[in-house]
Amino acid sequence: MGRITARRRVTRVRAGAAPTTRADVLAVEEPLEIRVGGSSLAVTMRTPGDDVELAAGFLVSEGLLTAVDDLRTARYCAGATEDGTNTYNVLDLTLADHVGEPDAALTRNFLTTSACGLCGKSSIDSVVTRSAFDPADDDLTVDSATVLALPDRLRDGQAVFDKTGGLHAAAIVDGRTGQILVLREDVGRHNAVDKVIGWALLHDLLPLTGHILQVSGRASFELVQKASMAGIPMLSAVSAPSSLAADLAEERGITLVGFVRGESLVIYTRPDRITAAGPVANGADRFTPDAS
Repeated sequence: MGRITARRRVTRVRAGAAPTTRADVLAVEEPLEIRVGGSSLAVTMRTPGDDVELAAGFLVSEGLLTAVDDLRTARYCAGATEDGTNTYNVLDLTLADHVGEPDAALTRNFLTTSACGLCGKSSIDSVVTRSAFDPADDDLTVDSATVLALPDRLRDGQAVFDKTGGLHAAAIVDGRTGQILVLREDVGRHNAVDKVIGWALLHDLLPLTGHILQVSGRASFELVQKASMAGIPMLSAVSAPSSLAADLAEERGITLVGFVRGESLVIYTRPDRITAAGPVANGADRFTPDAS
Protein backbone atom coordinates (compact mmCIF):
# COMPACT_ATOMS: atom_id res chain seq x y z
CA MET A 1 0.00 0.00 0.00
CA GLY A 2 3.02 2.25 -0.31
CA ARG A 3 2.92 5.38 1.84
CA ILE A 4 -0.57 4.65 3.14
CA THR A 5 0.90 2.48 5.90
CA ALA A 6 4.23 2.30 7.72
CA ARG A 7 5.83 -0.37 9.89
CA ARG A 8 7.32 0.26 13.33
CA ARG A 9 8.71 -1.90 16.10
CA VAL A 10 6.50 -1.69 19.18
CA THR A 11 6.49 -3.13 22.68
CA ARG A 12 3.26 -4.68 23.86
CA VAL A 13 2.60 -4.88 27.61
CA ARG A 14 -0.07 -7.19 29.02
CA ALA A 15 -1.09 -7.60 32.62
CA GLY A 16 0.64 -10.59 34.19
CA ALA A 17 2.93 -11.23 31.21
CA ALA A 18 6.40 -10.17 30.11
CA PRO A 19 6.57 -7.36 27.52
CA THR A 20 6.94 -8.50 23.93
CA THR A 21 8.40 -6.71 20.91
CA ARG A 22 6.98 -7.05 17.43
CA ALA A 23 6.37 -5.15 14.18
CA ASP A 24 3.20 -3.08 13.95
CA VAL A 25 1.49 -1.29 11.07
CA LEU A 26 0.58 2.40 11.40
CA ALA A 27 -1.52 4.64 9.19
CA VAL A 28 0.71 7.23 7.52
CA GLU A 29 -0.02 10.89 8.22
CA GLU A 30 1.65 13.53 6.04
CA PRO A 31 0.91 17.15 5.13
CA LEU A 32 -0.69 18.05 1.83
CA GLU A 33 -0.38 21.63 0.66
CA ILE A 34 -3.24 22.60 -1.65
CA ARG A 35 -2.42 25.37 -4.09
CA VAL A 36 -4.72 27.11 -6.56
CA GLY A 37 -3.05 28.75 -9.53
CA GLY A 38 0.33 28.48 -7.80
CA SER A 39 -0.81 30.22 -4.60
CA SER A 40 -1.05 28.28 -1.35
CA LEU A 41 -4.62 27.90 -0.08
CA ALA A 42 -4.39 25.33 2.73
CA VAL A 43 -2.28 22.64 4.33
CA THR A 44 -4.04 19.59 5.71
CA MET A 45 -2.71 16.52 7.47
CA ARG A 46 -3.93 13.46 5.59
CA THR A 47 -3.30 9.85 4.65
CA PRO A 48 -1.58 9.96 1.23
CA GLY A 49 -3.63 8.63 -1.65
CA ASP A 50 -6.55 9.99 -3.66
CA ASP A 51 -5.05 13.45 -3.23
CA VAL A 52 -6.73 14.95 -6.31
CA GLU A 53 -10.09 13.80 -4.97
CA LEU A 54 -9.22 15.27 -1.58
CA ALA A 55 -8.27 18.64 -3.04
CA ALA A 56 -11.28 18.72 -5.35
CA GLY A 57 -13.63 17.83 -2.52
CA PHE A 58 -12.04 20.47 -0.32
CA LEU A 59 -12.73 23.09 -2.99
CA VAL A 60 -16.33 21.88 -3.29
CA SER A 61 -16.66 22.30 0.47
CA GLU A 62 -15.26 25.83 0.20
CA GLY A 63 -17.75 26.74 -2.53
CA LEU A 64 -15.20 27.09 -5.33
CA LEU A 65 -16.20 24.07 -7.42
CA THR A 66 -19.65 22.76 -8.29
CA ALA A 67 -19.00 20.83 -11.53
CA VAL A 68 -16.17 18.86 -13.12
CA ASP A 69 -15.74 21.56 -15.79
CA ASP A 70 -14.73 24.01 -13.05
CA LEU A 71 -11.40 22.16 -12.62
CA ARG A 72 -8.89 22.20 -15.47
CA THR A 73 -5.75 20.47 -14.15
CA ALA A 74 -4.17 19.11 -10.98
CA ARG A 75 -0.46 18.33 -10.68
CA TYR A 76 2.08 17.58 -7.99
CA CYS A 77 4.81 20.17 -7.48
CA ALA A 78 8.36 19.93 -6.21
CA GLY A 79 8.43 19.32 -2.48
CA ALA A 80 10.00 21.29 0.31
CA THR A 81 13.37 19.54 0.11
CA GLU A 82 16.65 21.31 -0.57
CA ASP A 83 17.25 19.36 -3.78
CA GLY A 84 13.72 19.99 -5.04
CA THR A 85 12.64 16.35 -4.90
CA ASN A 86 8.95 15.80 -5.49
CA THR A 87 7.52 14.61 -2.19
CA TYR A 88 3.99 14.34 -3.62
CA ASN A 89 2.84 16.53 -0.76
CA VAL A 90 2.18 19.70 -2.77
CA LEU A 91 -0.73 19.71 -5.22
CA ASP A 92 -1.46 22.66 -7.50
CA LEU A 93 -4.91 22.97 -9.07
CA THR A 94 -5.79 25.15 -12.04
CA LEU A 95 -9.40 26.29 -12.17
CA ALA A 96 -11.40 27.13 -15.26
CA ASP A 97 -11.47 30.77 -16.29
CA HIS A 98 -15.14 31.18 -15.33
CA VAL A 99 -14.46 30.12 -11.72
CA GLY A 100 -12.22 33.02 -10.79
CA GLU A 101 -9.69 33.28 -7.97
CA PRO A 102 -10.37 32.16 -4.39
CA ASP A 103 -11.49 34.92 -2.05
CA ALA A 104 -8.83 35.96 0.43
CA ALA A 105 -11.20 35.06 3.28
CA LEU A 106 -10.92 31.38 2.31
CA THR A 107 -7.21 31.23 3.00
CA ARG A 108 -6.26 29.01 5.92
CA ASN A 109 -4.04 30.87 8.37
CA PHE A 110 -2.30 27.81 9.70
CA LEU A 111 -1.95 24.08 9.30
CA THR A 112 -5.19 22.09 9.54
CA THR A 113 -4.74 18.94 11.58
CA SER A 114 -6.29 15.58 10.77
CA ALA A 115 -8.74 16.18 13.63
CA CYS A 116 -10.03 19.58 12.52
CA GLY A 117 -11.30 20.69 9.14
CA LEU A 118 -12.39 24.20 10.14
CA CYS A 119 -9.78 25.37 12.65
CA GLY A 120 -7.77 27.19 9.99
CA LYS A 121 -10.58 29.50 8.91
CA SER A 122 -9.59 33.14 9.02
CA SER A 123 -12.84 34.36 10.60
CA ILE A 124 -16.02 33.12 12.25
CA ASP A 125 -18.10 34.44 9.34
CA SER A 126 -16.19 32.26 6.88
CA VAL A 127 -17.15 29.06 8.74
CA VAL A 128 -20.67 29.04 7.26
CA THR A 129 -20.58 28.55 3.49
CA ARG A 130 -23.65 28.83 1.28
CA SER A 131 -24.30 25.97 -1.09
CA ALA A 132 -25.13 26.14 -4.78
CA PHE A 133 -27.46 23.18 -4.22
CA ASP A 134 -30.62 22.77 -2.13
CA PRO A 135 -30.91 19.31 -0.54
CA ALA A 136 -34.14 20.36 1.22
CA ASP A 137 -36.12 19.71 -1.97
CA ASP A 138 -34.70 16.20 -2.45
CA ASP A 139 -37.50 13.60 -2.46
CA LEU A 140 -35.26 10.73 -1.31
CA THR A 141 -36.91 8.09 0.89
CA VAL A 142 -34.99 5.15 2.35
CA ASP A 143 -36.11 2.11 4.31
CA SER A 144 -34.66 2.04 7.82
CA ALA A 145 -33.21 -1.44 7.19
CA THR A 146 -31.08 0.00 4.37
CA VAL A 147 -29.64 2.67 6.66
CA LEU A 148 -29.01 0.18 9.48
CA ALA A 149 -26.98 -2.03 7.14
CA LEU A 150 -24.61 0.75 6.06
CA PRO A 151 -22.14 0.84 9.00
CA ASP A 152 -21.29 -2.86 8.62
CA ARG A 153 -20.91 -2.47 4.86
CA LEU A 154 -18.68 0.55 5.44
CA ARG A 155 -16.56 -1.37 7.92
CA ASP A 156 -16.25 -4.32 5.54
CA GLY A 157 -14.73 -2.00 2.94
CA GLN A 158 -12.05 -0.53 5.22
CA ALA A 159 -8.99 -2.43 4.04
CA VAL A 160 -6.44 -0.11 5.65
CA PHE A 161 -8.34 0.03 8.95
CA ASP A 162 -7.98 -3.76 9.11
CA LYS A 163 -4.21 -3.31 9.12
CA THR A 164 -3.88 -0.24 11.34
CA GLY A 165 -7.07 0.29 13.33
CA GLY A 166 -6.46 4.01 12.92
CA LEU A 167 -8.49 5.40 10.02
CA HIS A 168 -11.88 7.00 9.52
CA ALA A 169 -14.04 6.17 6.53
CA ALA A 170 -16.71 7.83 4.43
CA ALA A 171 -18.86 6.49 1.61
CA ILE A 172 -21.35 7.79 -0.94
CA VAL A 173 -24.36 5.49 -1.12
CA ASP A 174 -27.06 5.33 -3.78
CA GLY A 175 -30.20 5.87 -1.72
CA ARG A 176 -32.40 3.94 -4.16
CA THR A 177 -30.36 0.72 -4.19
CA GLY A 178 -28.23 0.97 -1.03
CA GLN A 179 -25.12 0.40 -3.16
CA ILE A 180 -21.86 2.00 -1.99
CA LEU A 181 -20.53 3.92 -4.98
CA VAL A 182 -17.22 4.99 -3.44
CA LEU A 183 -15.46 4.50 -0.10
CA ARG A 184 -12.37 6.32 1.11
CA GLU A 185 -10.27 6.13 4.29
CA ASP A 186 -8.15 8.79 5.98
CA VAL A 187 -6.72 9.76 9.36
CA GLY A 188 -9.03 12.79 9.21
CA ARG A 189 -12.82 12.44 9.11
CA HIS A 190 -13.14 15.60 7.06
CA ASN A 191 -10.50 14.36 4.61
CA ALA A 192 -12.34 11.08 4.04
CA VAL A 193 -15.51 13.05 3.27
CA ASP A 194 -13.65 15.45 0.96
CA LYS A 195 -12.23 12.46 -0.92
CA VAL A 196 -15.63 10.91 -1.68
CA ILE A 197 -17.11 14.31 -2.60
CA GLY A 198 -14.09 14.97 -4.82
CA TRP A 199 -14.64 11.60 -6.47
CA ALA A 200 -18.23 12.60 -7.18
CA LEU A 201 -17.13 15.92 -8.68
CA LEU A 202 -14.55 14.25 -10.94
CA HIS A 203 -17.24 11.80 -12.12
CA ASP A 204 -19.64 14.68 -12.83
CA LEU A 205 -22.17 13.50 -10.23
CA LEU A 206 -22.82 16.76 -8.36
CA PRO A 207 -25.29 17.50 -6.95
CA LEU A 208 -25.56 14.11 -5.22
CA THR A 209 -29.35 14.06 -5.35
CA GLY A 210 -30.84 10.88 -3.89
CA HIS A 211 -27.61 9.83 -2.15
CA ILE A 212 -26.48 9.18 1.42
CA LEU A 213 -23.19 10.17 3.04
CA GLN A 214 -22.21 7.43 5.51
CA VAL A 215 -19.39 8.16 7.98
CA SER A 216 -17.64 5.93 10.49
CA GLY A 217 -17.59 8.32 13.46
CA ARG A 218 -19.58 11.23 14.79
CA ALA A 219 -21.41 13.86 12.77
CA SER A 220 -19.95 17.33 13.24
CA PHE A 221 -20.98 20.72 11.88
CA GLU A 222 -18.31 20.54 9.19
CA LEU A 223 -19.54 17.18 7.87
CA VAL A 224 -23.11 18.45 7.58
CA GLN A 225 -21.80 21.50 5.75
CA LYS A 226 -19.80 19.34 3.34
CA ALA A 227 -22.92 17.27 2.65
CA SER A 228 -24.83 20.46 1.96
CA MET A 229 -22.18 21.78 -0.41
CA ALA A 230 -22.39 18.55 -2.43
CA GLY A 231 -26.20 18.50 -2.44
CA ILE A 232 -26.44 15.34 -0.30
CA PRO A 233 -29.86 14.99 1.38
CA MET A 234 -28.90 12.47 4.10
CA LEU A 235 -25.94 12.09 6.48
CA SER A 236 -25.72 8.87 8.48
CA ALA A 237 -23.19 8.46 11.31
CA VAL A 238 -22.23 5.59 13.57
CA SER A 239 -21.89 7.92 16.56
CA ALA A 240 -23.47 11.13 17.86
CA PRO A 241 -24.00 14.45 16.11
CA SER A 242 -23.19 17.77 17.72
CA SER A 243 -25.88 20.34 18.48
CA LEU A 244 -24.55 22.65 15.78
CA ALA A 245 -24.60 19.79 13.28
CA ALA A 246 -28.28 19.21 14.02
CA ASP A 247 -29.02 22.94 13.76
CA LEU A 248 -27.33 23.19 10.36
CA ALA A 249 -29.00 20.00 9.10
CA GLU A 250 -32.37 21.43 10.10
CA GLU A 251 -31.61 24.71 8.33
CA ARG A 252 -30.40 23.03 5.13
CA GLY A 253 -33.13 20.38 5.01
CA ILE A 254 -30.74 17.45 5.45
CA THR A 255 -31.79 14.23 7.16
CA LEU A 256 -29.29 13.70 9.98
CA VAL A 257 -29.06 10.21 11.47
CA GLY A 258 -26.86 9.17 14.39
CA PHE A 259 -26.11 6.13 16.54
CA VAL A 260 -26.71 3.85 13.56
CA ARG A 261 -25.80 0.61 15.28
CA GLY A 262 -27.23 -2.89 15.34
CA GLU A 263 -31.00 -2.65 15.10
CA SER A 264 -31.52 1.00 16.04
CA LEU A 265 -30.85 4.52 14.84
CA VAL A 266 -31.78 8.03 15.91
CA ILE A 267 -33.14 10.59 13.43
CA TYR A 268 -32.42 14.19 14.42
CA THR A 269 -33.82 16.09 11.44
CA ARG A 270 -36.14 15.43 8.49
CA PRO A 271 -37.43 12.01 9.61
CA ASP A 272 -39.83 11.93 6.66
CA ARG A 273 -37.09 10.51 4.44
CA ILE A 274 -36.73 7.27 6.45
CA THR A 275 -39.52 4.73 6.37
CA ALA A 276 -39.79 2.36 9.33
CA ALA A 277 -40.81 -1.29 9.20
CA GLY A 278 -43.33 -0.80 12.02
CA PRO A 279 -45.33 1.99 13.69
CA VAL A 280 -43.43 4.81 15.38
CA ALA A 281 -44.03 4.88 19.14
CA ASN A 282 -44.44 8.26 20.81
CA GLY A 283 -43.49 7.10 24.29
CA ALA A 284 -41.70 9.18 26.90
CA ASP A 285 -38.63 6.95 27.12
CA ARG A 286 -35.42 8.96 27.01
CA PHE A 287 -32.79 7.75 24.56
CA THR A 288 -29.55 6.96 26.33
CA PRO A 289 -26.57 6.13 24.07
CA ASP A 290 -23.96 3.70 25.25
CA ALA A 291 -20.57 4.98 26.32
CA SER A 292 -18.56 3.39 23.53
